[in-house]
Amino acid sequence: MRAFLILLFVVYSTTTYAQPKRLLLLGDSLSAAYNMQEQQGWVYLTQQWLDTQQLPLTIINASISGETSAGGLARLPALLEQHQPDYVLIELGGNDGLRGFAVAQLEQNLTQLIELSQAQGADVLLMQIRIPPNLGPRYTRQFEGLYPALAERYQLPLWPFFMEQIALNEDLMLPDGIHPNREAQPIIKQQMKSWFAGLVAE
Repeated sequence: MRAFLILLFVVYSTTTYAQPKRLLLLGDSLSAAYNMQEQQGWVYLTQQWLDTQQLPLTIINASISGETSAGGLARLPALLEQHQPDYVLIELGGNDGLRGFAVAQLEQNLTQLIELSQAQGADVLLMQIRIPPNLGPRYTRQFEGLYPALAERYQLPLWPFFMEQIALNEDLMLPDGIHPNREAQPIIKQQMKSWFAGLVAE
């Protein structure tokens, strides 16, 4: 009887207190709390909300200001080895676009990011990235069209760009016109929390 009770306790513990799923966020300054403390950034605020709601998801924020798709690709193997994530959210390409890098090179880098993550057993989530139209309509169209094309090719969820409406509101942007300010972070959290919560519900 005692052995049965111990076994029952073990089974109950492992099902009730399952380890949280791990999501590796590979992003740039938009996710790296640029020009503010980490605790003020949307990723930290979203993790707080997940914890408050007792949703078993841990966000590993590997975002770096100024990161390009090539930089993320160089770092990804070590990050996958270290964290063994269940999900990889790719929020990269903005700096490639702002610098006018070739869309073909961006496609190659994103493709490798997706395939490396999948090879390690992670489900990949791709974020749509949008850029100012400074480099002309043709480049902008090719750049922004790459993300839904890759999502369709690899059958990935394409998450909406959280900056789309914020970038139009000067009160939510830093003076550089590129980065969201502190006031924007809770708004981004509100946008993103349902997407993260949806992963737990799957």
